[in-house]
Amino acid sequence: MDLRFTPQEEAFREEVRTFIQEKLPSRLTDKVRTGKRLTKQDLEGWHAILNNRGWFANHWPKDYGGPGWSVAQAHIFEVETALAHAPRIIPFGVSMLGPVLIKYGSEAQKRHWLPRILDGRDWWCQGYSEPGAGSDLASVKCAAAREGDHYIVNGQKTWTTLGQYADMIFCLVRTSTEGKRQEGISFLLIDMKSPGVEVRPIILLDGEHEVNEVFFTDVKVPIENLVGEENKGWTYAKYLLTYERTNIAGVGSSMAAFEHLRHVAQTQLKGGRPLAEDPLFAARLARLEIDLENMKITNLRVLAAAGEGAAPVAESSMLKIRGTEIRQEITSLTRRALGPYAQPFVSEALDEGYNGEVIGPDYAAPVAADYFNNRKLSIFGGSNEIQREIITKAILEL
Repeated sequence: MDLRFTPQEEAFREEVRTFIQEKLPSRLTDKVRTGKRLTKQDLEGWHAILNNRGWFANHWPKDYGGPGWSVAQAHIFEVETALAHAPRIIPFGVSMLGPVLIKYGSEAQKRHWLPRILDGRDWWCQGYSEPGAGSDLASVKCAAAREGDHYIVNGQKTWTTLGQYADMIFCLVRTSTEGKRQEGISFLLIDMKSPGVEVRPIILLDGEHEVNEVFFTDVKVPIENLVGEENKGWTYAKYLLTYERTNIAGVGSSMAAFEHLRHVAQTQLKGGRPLAEDPLFAARLARLEIDLENMKITNLRVLAAAGEGAAPVAESSMLKIRGTEIRQEITSLTRRALGPYAQPFVSEALDEGYNGEVIGPDYAAPVAADYFNNRKLSIFGGSNEIQREIITKAILEL
């Protein structure tokens, strides 16, 4: 593929920049830039702005409400919105479930669920991981037993990101214990308001409520909420993970974070010399920039393959490994560059309207929390160790 942007694609970049300048509220830009907490209303507001322009589901075909963009256009949009400090698009409905429904869902499911994802009527979360099934998703035990025109679901999911906001959850459930473990898994859509669903918060070390445990006790789910065929959910799960791992790599957000890191490294703090003048730090910065450029190319390859209906397993795993390592290195160097200003923060300093004392630059408060939170990047979405096994098996055809 030709990785140079055409004049038309560069013109599209200017269109995106103009749109952001005109439509992205400065209040949201300031909150993202300084690491303030984004509320559900903040995220939904940005989603609505994008949807009004037809740019929310930017990798969906036109027939289903997307803009029908090329891979290059989707990449440009991701990068430009990240550089402009726009809120991230919450991926579970639009970027993960949406492509699965478009490829494997029934026409009735597409007509019902896709418009609700677009206009924000449903906030989705993901039910993959369990206490004994994280990177090894084939070990899921959350069970769904067929009874008449319903499934009865019992079990548990964990690390459910933003599940406290969700209306719906897409789940991998065990519908058979015969044969290979992967052959007994199904893909089910469950209403979070159903009797028997319980959400318990998991409070992280930084005090944030980002993830949850979800428990199912005799939850009734209509059979029409089964995506595709029973016991074929492993196929759909792998297809979804291609999109999830690309999203975890976060090329656009990494580019924005790297530009911020370069600014910090070139800034003179408290009369000292800028860290960019230190040869060792400058060498790490240069190595990081090279790795980031390489990752951008891999990202385009993965998106191009996914856009053609393929599931580039090895490539998406490579992207996930390098992308998470790069994001971790960026936060590590940013914390190092800010020195004592990156010390653990007062939690209230991340709330909008905080008027208390702030030590150091306004963007320093969340740096320590970002560093520690990003340690998880190499674990979720399939740990990097598991990704290396996937790459080995795919390339050697084991």
